[in-house]
Amino acid sequence: MALKFSHIALSCKDPLATERFYAQHFGFQRARVIPLGEQQIVFLKAGEVYLELFSSEGEAPSAPAGGDGPHFPGLRHIAFQVDDVDATLSAMGEDATITLGPLDFDAFIPGWRTVWLSDPDGNIVEVSQGYTDQDSPPPLD
Repeated sequence: MALKFSHIALSCKDPLATERFYAQHFGFQRARVIPLGEQQIVFLKAGEVYLELFSSEGEAPSAPAGGDGPHFPGLRHIAFQVDDVDATLSAMGEDATITLGPLDFDAFIPGWRTVWLSDPDGNIVEVSQGYTDQDSPPPLD
């Protein structure tokens, strides 16, 4: 089976604000708009990564997560690799609502640095630099 990642779907309080956030800070652009009466679904694309934006219906059942995301079963955060975390935060200005970090993980991978922030809907977004795969990870037992 050939597997290709498809997308992450986000329910948004203000889809335009969410679209602007990901377009301005992570290079996403509209790939498709699907009209559904008074609503629409917007697909954003950056490289081979897609985000699918929906208008939310109702309020969230719990307070927005902080830190590196919720620790209960479900989506914890989405993550993007950048060349320089600090430069990215500087460019984001007030839009960088930091929930944790920046933290250095040199003990695991030299140069690995990460920060977690909140998007306009309270989703946690990890922004990281320097991550590399392990040469020989242990097999699944």
